[in-house]
Amino acid sequence: MKNQKAGFIAVVGRPNAGKSSILNLLVGERVAMVSKKAQATRKRMQIIVMHDNSQLIFVDTPGIHKKEKLLNKFMLEEALKAIGDCDLILFVAPASDKTDEYEKFLHLSERKKTKHIIVLNKIDQVPQAKLLQKLGEYQKFQEHFEAIIPFSVNKNVGKKELLDLVSRYMPEHPWLYDDEILTTEHIRSIYKEFIRESIFENMSDEIPYESDVIIDKIDEDMYMDRVLATIIVEKEIQKKMIVGKSGESIKRIGMLARKNIESFSGKKIYLELHVSVKSGWSKNKSELENFGYIF
Repeated sequence: MKNQKAGFIAVVGRPNAGKSSILNLLVGERVAMVSKKAQATRKRMQIIVMHDNSQLIFVDTPGIHKKEKLLNKFMLEEALKAIGDCDLILFVAPASDKTDEYEKFLHLSERKKTKHIIVLNKIDQVPQAKLLQKLGEYQKFQEHFEAIIPFSVNKNVGKKELLDLVSRYMPEHPWLYDDEILTTEHIRSIYKEFIRESIFENMSDEIPYESDVIIDKIDEDMYMDRVLATIIVEKEIQKKMIVGKSGESIKRIGMLARKNIESFSGKKIYLELHVSVKSGWSKNKSELENFGYIF
């Protein structure tokens, strides 16, 4: 029998590079929050994939970006902490991107000396000639990375190759978690992310970025969970928009969130949503810490 391996892999890249979608494909479940809007992921999240004799603990991170808002600074710190605490880094870059973001990553990570692999994502969205050109552009950085893997979530290309390669770099170590666990996140955190994802899908402009969710209560039963949650926004007008005319918007948010929670939990879900205004919460350090964004 092979010796067990276990290790941490930070998954980093610019906002909307497809990090969470890749992780959901690797684990075979919708665990990480996915949105077409950038900067949806705010905190690190551990997602566990068993592959042969290896327990691969992937750390989903907020997109690497520079912004002055306090919440954005927290998100950048989360990504940098993950880079510093892992055994291997996956740098995710869409195949259509220039290499600028990768060069920024090299500058941020050069002091850590942690090995990394480039995952060239969304290869189904570029012509073959463009893909070959992009692979050629990355070759000038070949002294820095261990490998570069073309990947497509939509076409399910690169999954086995990536898992095989990542396993090779993991240290020999007994598994750190039960081999049936998909994530170390508490159920409250997962349900919160499904509700946030629904807000991102259903609301536009600044509302998704100036809102958050508190899970007030979960009553668990064998066949159905009752979930009470509050959506927090910064302005009264945002509350009105989330509720919508005759409550249509909040019903739509609740329906999508409930559907995704039921799919994840395998249970019927009763979801009750309320909306509350907390002016300036995303710019106040103590308020951010109340929401779990510990600096």
